[in-house]
Amino acid sequence: MTDPEAQSQIVLWAVNVTMALTVLGLVLSFVRLIRGPSLPDRVVSVDLITVLAVAIAGLLAITHTEPDFLDIAVALALVAFLATVAFAWYAERINELHNRGERPTERTEETDGR
Repeated sequence: MTDPEAQSQIVLWAVNVTMALTVLGLVLSFVRLIRGPSLPDRVVSVDLITVLAVAIAGLLAITHTEPDFLDIAVALALVAFLATVAFAWYAERINELHNRGERPTERTEETDGR
């Protein structure tokens, strides 16, 4: 068996490597966010950024032995999920408007005849 000090060093090394790769993923996601070219590309990059932020919060919880970071990760994941659902609703609505031949910027509320 290995001693706890060696195990601690291995975990610390693994967390540092994972943190570096996660930050690299964040940088590449920001590049995709800026370059686009379409709205779905940007939404996917924002979703990936939030997933990577959740991963960073988890890694910080491991590094600092502070479980409060996990609360932040859960809250961020819930907000990211709601944002993804909102975008899906928006994309479906835009698709319906295009299928009806209307412009997406027009108001499509029903009038009551007044």
